[in-house]
Amino acid sequence: MLKKLLSTGIALVASANFAMSASLDDMSWDEIVAQAKSEGELTWFIWYFQDEFRDVAKAFTAETGIKVSIPEGTAAGNIDKLIAEKDRETGDIDVIAFGYENVDIWPLGTLFQKIDGALPDVSGRTQDVTGIKGEGYVFAYWGNQTGIAYDPDMVAKADLPQTPEDFAAFWTTNPEKFGFNYVKGGSGPSFFHNTLRVVSGIDYFGDTPVDEKLAGIQPGIDFFNDNAENYVITASNIDSINRVSDRELWMVPAWEDHLAGLQNRGEVRKEIAYYIPEMGMSGGGNGVAIPQNAPNPAAALVFIDWLTSARVQAGFNARFGTAPMHADADDSKALVPNSQRAFSQAWPGQPFKQRVEDTFIEEVVLNR
Repeated sequence: MLKKLLSTGIALVASANFAMSASLDDMSWDEIVAQAKSEGELTWFIWYFQDEFRDVAKAFTAETGIKVSIPEGTAAGNIDKLIAEKDRETGDIDVIAFGYENVDIWPLGTLFQKIDGALPDVSGRTQDVTGIKGEGYVFAYWGNQTGIAYDPDMVAKADLPQTPEDFAAFWTTNPEKFGFNYVKGGSGPSFFHNTLRVVSGIDYFGDTPVDEKLAGIQPGIDFFNDNAENYVITASNIDSINRVSDRELWMVPAWEDHLAGLQNRGEVRKEIAYYIPEMGMSGGGNGVAIPQNAPNPAAALVFIDWLTSARVQAGFNARFGTAPMHADADDSKALVPNSQRAFSQAWPGQPFKQRVEDTFIEEVVLNR
């Protein structure tokens, strides 16, 4: 959906230079902060956890006196608004959040202000996520990772499956105790994508023609069909986690931040553990940028400096379970040690990703 909005809307965007963004490049940080306080407010368009982030933003307001407004909205709706306002002299969006998987299809310099030169210090801050470059326009504030949630009362740490063969052995020994979703969240798709990648041994991320790569995943499709009677298909990310929490299932794919948030809010058992298998599972992150026609660009820049700081990123790790997007942030509250993050994989590119998922549904899910 996002790609459709972007491809139809961005193609019409005209290049423009705004006096305000140019002046920020020429100002000292103290002058930018002073202007930000004069502006006094900013609007942050983010599509998830709006109530949580309104609470987070109170700390920024307490420190700076700058009010942060977070309207209701969806990911696609926010992007639609960004595109719809592209030709206005002044838009409504000061800071916009989005998933990094979409960044590489955007004309960043046309839509957004370049901010790396205006920030007082970019060292340690993350601009590039899973090989996708922010190019000075986009900075990451939220790191997410898929992995496996499990009940440590039922599965010993030493016995955790690490490869597709290990998972097949677990399914055989413990039938219907492992489940994954294929819709309503990406944790299950991350599991079957990475299993298909390893079992098939194809160039999953390369430039091989899509039809050729799609034909190459057949060994992975056969792997899931051969083991179909021993694993469960769940309804969604949350359904998977709830069924582990209720002890119906012992292992499920999950998002690290999603599980941590549910545990922190007391919605699922704290005892549920988490790991990233050695075969690899997909990770990524979310970034923020300032539109070219932001009404309060100085306030937006000061907010991004705060949001991506080591201190705030450490707070996000503790509160949300995210992977910190600053090298100096404390990540001691993370569900997995840093050593396991070496197993993080990128998501496959489009249209291959969607073609694989359509094929998996048709040849595995509907074939059960």
